[in-house]
Amino acid sequence: MGYVEKALQPEETVTYKTTVHWFLYIPAAAWGVTAFAFMVYWWHGNIGASVLGWLSLASSGMAVLKGLYAWVKRLTTELAVTSRRVIYKTGLLRRHTLEMNLSKVESVGVTQTVLGRVFGYGRIELKGTGASDSTLPMISDPLKFRSHITAG
Repeated sequence: MGYVEKALQPEETVTYKTTVHWFLYIPAAAWGVTAFAFMVYWWHGNIGASVLGWLSLASSGMAVLKGLYAWVKRLTTELAVTSRRVIYKTGLLRRHTLEMNLSKVESVGVTQTVLGRVFGYGRIELKGTGASDSTLPMISDPLKFRSHITAG
């Protein structure tokens, strides 16, 4: 049972739930491709073969670290719209949560880059009455998320 399910109040139901977009894995993939390129040159024994071996090893390490970071971030981030609130939770060891009543949401903005539009991710900006502005980064299908907030 996740944070959202534990935070539900009596007679409150989840209407939409999502997480951060898979595009979070792109840095890990880029490091992996770099490591592979260094490895290919290292195996062919080009000039500076020992340097290429170390660069391949370092790039592989970065790929693993970035991949683990993305996996943990995606696993520990929950975004939900319930019948009463918008709930955002992130963090493994250190937790950050945001909960805003739907009745207090003044406006919802969506920001998408060109890549975000192509691959279906973006950032949501929530503005609430009497509350500070909140940004929810790299959400999968932010337009659908916005629709569930504004429909409530």
